[in-house]
Amino acid sequence: MNGKLHSETGAFSADNMRAEILNPFVHKLELDNTFDKIKTAIFTVILLPFRVVVICHLIVAAWVLACIGLYGLSEDDLRRKPMTGWRSKLRISILSLMRLVVIAAGFHRVRVIGRQHVPSNSREAPVIVIAPHSTFFDAIAIVCLGAPSVVAKADTARLPFIGQLINYTQPVYVWRDDPNSRQNTIKEIIERATSKEDWPQVLIFPEGTCTNRSCLITFKPGGFYPGVPVQPVTIRYPNARDTVTWTWEGPGALKLLWLTLTQVHSSCEIEFLPVYYPNEDEKRDPKLYARNVRDVMAKALGVPVLDYTYDDCRLIAKAKHLGIPGAANVREVQELRAQLGLERSQLELHLAGQKVGDRSRWLSPQEFAQRLGVPFDHRSQRLFDIFVQRSSGLMYFPDYLLCAVFLCLQHAPLSQLVSYAFKLYDSSRSGRLNMGNFEEVASKCLGLCQEDAHNTFRQADLHERGYLTYDEFISYAQKRSEFTQLFASDTSHHKPKAQ
Repeated sequence: MNGKLHSETGAFSADNMRAEILNPFVHKLELDNTFDKIKTAIFTVILLPFRVVVICHLIVAAWVLACIGLYGLSEDDLRRKPMTGWRSKLRISILSLMRLVVIAAGFHRVRVIGRQHVPSNSREAPVIVIAPHSTFFDAIAIVCLGAPSVVAKADTARLPFIGQLINYTQPVYVWRDDPNSRQNTIKEIIERATSKEDWPQVLIFPEGTCTNRSCLITFKPGGFYPGVPVQPVTIRYPNARDTVTWTWEGPGALKLLWLTLTQVHSSCEIEFLPVYYPNEDEKRDPKLYARNVRDVMAKALGVPVLDYTYDDCRLIAKAKHLGIPGAANVREVQELRAQLGLERSQLELHLAGQKVGDRSRWLSPQEFAQRLGVPFDHRSQRLFDIFVQRSSGLMYFPDYLLCAVFLCLQHAPLSQLVSYAFKLYDSSRSGRLNMGNFEEVASKCLGLCQEDAHNTFRQADLHERGYLTYDEFISYAQKRSEFTQLFASDTSHHKPKAQ
């Protein structure tokens, strides 16, 4: 392998079977030898500028045509009825240019397997379901499918040049901040799927976020509410080096674009599965319909299914932002805690509310299970492995408790988490944190670097006594705008989620 996709084992699927990949939101890409680095450097100079120039010219040309085709049409016009006449025919020219963009980007090998239901038969399968969704390069599938109407975040409409091209597909936009977005999106999908007018097929990425293609996460049921037949479509990137995967933890978009455009060629494989016709139970229960379609697609891909969602992405991102120990694995920690009964017992909150003595800070696997009052088995062992310090082979128990408290209080004001952290990292057990202890707290639940934590301690320690209590820190934080997040509750879980 020229590049490596590092992943860990141990996640649980819905049926409690061990899944191969731990975290579907992590992708690590490395140029792991000198030859790869030299080759990438050479193609950066020789190949990259040529491809960028060609791609830019093609996109601008397609954008100009899209602007012409959209001239005189309002957003309401695009949502009210499908394009007809010369505007519809112009779509063919735009698609031709976008196919050239795909080739110019190095995707000379786009292999199509199976048969797509052509637009004249789109009423038989008015909804196309594509998975796994792992990258912005999935737009290749949109081009190959003839530019169906995509269900996309509203922000994409504001992207330079690309926004107009997406608008030309007459998309169904999702407004994540609109509390009525879920209902409006479902309503629009139903109207198009059941309309007698010649609407393009509606294309949905039901996972709602990007993963590393190691599994299929929970399908959002929005596209399944109409209860109409859907055509599942799988997408693969069978390349020696995975330069396309774009996840919450991993290379950024520009790096992936650079590494992909400096490959001699890249491959993409699109497979059309047979149209899925829902039974009466599935028509009544969109979530059941979504799960069953996911099972069919997972079987075709040969990957497990995991009940991870977009909200899990947000949870992981929040944990990483704050510096919570084990942040990348908080979804699995949550799953394991639930299976061990810890989520219901709230034992960790009780333990974290006490002062942890020196002898109780470093634990072996058996001692860890004993402290939590759970069986010493593969589940408690896996929890231990997530937080183990490799140098000593022991777990730092305050780190685990802080992660558990974060999960228990994830929708409460951050100040509550900080109050527990002051007790967990109080090595003197005096109710006061010295500079070192405070820096530990600040880095693990406030997301501060050492320098910022040091400066915060100095400013909050008004009497220069060399220590801070929780009340003294909160009193200081209430006067500082940069700490307003401490006192705000996370109410996002009350809002209906877009499908």
